[in-house]
Amino acid sequence: MANFIQIHALTAYPPSNVNRDDLGRPKTAKVGGYDRLRISSQCLKRSWRTSECFQSGLAGHIGKRTKRIGKEYVFDPLVKKGISEAKAKEWSQKIASVFGDVKDEEGGIVSVTSQLVHVSPEEIRSVEALVERLAVEKREPKEEELLLLREDARAVDIALFGRMLASKPLFNVEAAVQVAHAITVHGAQIEDDYFTAVDDLNKGEEDRGSGHIGELGFGSGVYYLYVCINKTELLDNLGGNEELAAKAIRALGEAILSVTPSGKRNSFGSYARAHFALAEKGTQQPRTLAAAFFKPVKGEDIIGEAKASLVKEVGKFDKVYGPCADSRNSLDVTQGEGSLQDLLSFMAK
Repeated sequence: MANFIQIHALTAYPPSNVNRDDLGRPKTAKVGGYDRLRISSQCLKRSWRTSECFQSGLAGHIGKRTKRIGKEYVFDPLVKKGISEAKAKEWSQKIASVFGDVKDEEGGIVSVTSQLVHVSPEEIRSVEALVERLAVEKREPKEEELLLLREDARAVDIALFGRMLASKPLFNVEAAVQVAHAITVHGAQIEDDYFTAVDDLNKGEEDRGSGHIGELGFGSGVYYLYVCINKTELLDNLGGNEELAAKAIRALGEAILSVTPSGKRNSFGSYARAHFALAEKGTQQPRTLAAAFFKPVKGEDIIGEAKASLVKEVGKFDKVYGPCADSRNSLDVTQGEGSLQDLLSFMAK
């Protein structure tokens, strides 16, 4: 039976635009018949995966998600080692095709994969070792040398967020973490910031107008975020390495609660940390508490009302289904209760 860690977080954002749609405006969703602001799970996961706390906490165990394996790890090193561009391109195509279909970059010099590929540190080292050998022996790769993918890849980010190789399903990894889109707990609307910029060298002798005029959408709100970690799946993906799994849970937990997307940060200073977080552990079937906010939270104390609705929803589920978790731990900035380190230790234990 799988062990799950569930995280429920409430985070207050000031006016901001951390995750934009195709028109450059904050993403939205209609929930319970009301318009809400939204931060996509893809945006959140990349913010966490590339954050300093995640990178430093898991140094040496993080892979690369890229289309440019053929260029960065094969073509460029080969050319630097004296191999002609023609041969380097031919060899880089063969090696890059191991990870996915390849296509020429603009200009036709370098081949890249048509899709982003998540590559583990072990696989990267295998590619680098092969490239070194080819450069020294001045030859193309042999068929048996192209067995570069690893079923037992131990990259933590791959173990957490999964990997999908359409043409090589044997090397797919099932994600151990599911992340919901964060939504505001209340109705929200997008506003527009009409702004101008002044040309410092314009003396106003001929033109007193601005040097630039623009418009930028933004919104503000308290967001509910739900994350579920399948610890059993994570351990399986990491080959049973409990110490590494604990490090991964701590690093991810810290990122979830303290790292926010950086979209338009210079314009809005939108740094935010969770004001309230509840972590649950157990083998029970996971469930989101998003229904607590289908009816928008209203009032002067949005964070306090949202926390109360969340806790009330927990009680309702427990009453109907029985205890939905074996144990729980929380932190509450509004009351100055709990601590990040205690919560992380609870999750990782």
